[in-house]
Amino acid sequence: MSYRVVELLLEDGSSPYADWFATLDPVTAAKITVAKLRIEQGNLSNVEWFRGIGEYKINWGPGYRVYLARDGMTIIVLLGGGTKRRQQKDIDRSVLLWQGYKRRKGK
Repeated sequence: MSYRVVELLLEDGSSPYADWFATLDPVTAAKITVAKLRIEQGNLSNVEWFRGIGEYKINWGPGYRVYLARDGMTIIVLLGGGTKRRQQKDIDRSVLLWQGYKRRKGK
């Protein structure tokens, strides 16, 4: 199964995922892009699901993470990213972003 991967857009049109991705160096950005392609291809083996969201773990450098959620059966919404060091703060923010998205969609 493949997924359509989209970025969460806030009411002001900004994307927390894009904002984070823009801060990455080229090598890290390439590794994150590969992870995104794997998600699109349906490879969620590196994802741990909890609190309504998923955490895609990349065991490289400081331990990068991509936060995501499922919207139905075929859509993955990218919520943001971070590193192991900020993991709990990034998880909490991603959960709040996802809850806000669901409220706006009326789910």
